[in-house]
Amino acid sequence: MTNHEKQSDTTHFGYQQVPVEEKVERVAGVFHSVAAKYDLMNDLMSFGVHRIWKHFTIQLAGVRRGQRVLDLAGGTGDLAARFASIVGPQGEVVLADINDSMLKVGRENLTNKGVVGNVEYVQANAECLPFPDNHFDCITIAFGLRNVTDKEAALRSMYRVLKPGGRLLVLEFSKPVVPGLNKLYDAYSFTLLPLMGKLVTNDADSYRYLAESIRMHPDQETLRGMMEQAGFERCDYHNLTGGIVAVHRGFKL
Repeated sequence: MTNHEKQSDTTHFGYQQVPVEEKVERVAGVFHSVAAKYDLMNDLMSFGVHRIWKHFTIQLAGVRRGQRVLDLAGGTGDLAARFASIVGPQGEVVLADINDSMLKVGRENLTNKGVVGNVEYVQANAECLPFPDNHFDCITIAFGLRNVTDKEAALRSMYRVLKPGGRLLVLEFSKPVVPGLNKLYDAYSFTLLPLMGKLVTNDADSYRYLAESIRMHPDQETLRGMMEQAGFERCDYHNLTGGIVAVHRGFKL
């Protein structure tokens, strides 16, 4: 949370300023609304490219058999399912999400895929993770950090529960770096995206919020600085699709 937010006790919900305690409830409302059609909308919104972004993140994570992984804001479980396969029966994957509707969809998806035995489901707030210190070999958070009220607290919490030698990967929408891409991206985000939300989920407002939340999220260099401030070292990032999305990585050494 910034000093301004601490002084005023407000934070942003998309482009609106709302009381800090209200943001969690509002974000929960968004994801309760979209949970059932979340995967379908991801495919439509990204033209399926989100699968490539997530595959790249998994490759960059370098997870090995027998390790313990936390997929934070893991939602419908697509990363958790892949990690469960990689770590094997001796490993452990925790699929965590603050939203119980998303967590239920994730549990159902993984059960339907036959992913059982090495996955645990935990409803958790990223700002105060209910896990011991030095517990996980790897943490991923895909398209979730921008919805967290106090991102600095969340990053510190992630650092605490990582083992020395562990790494954090943040896959998130970011700032386009290709000249001319911003105008096209804005037109898509604020016109086509709410329209798709209306047609598919009967909820244009939630997808308008998602577009606004992307614009309010820190850019690539700012987020890298926030990770370093939280204690992470050797922080880097990879721009994907012209910087529309970036994968940040940091290590606890």
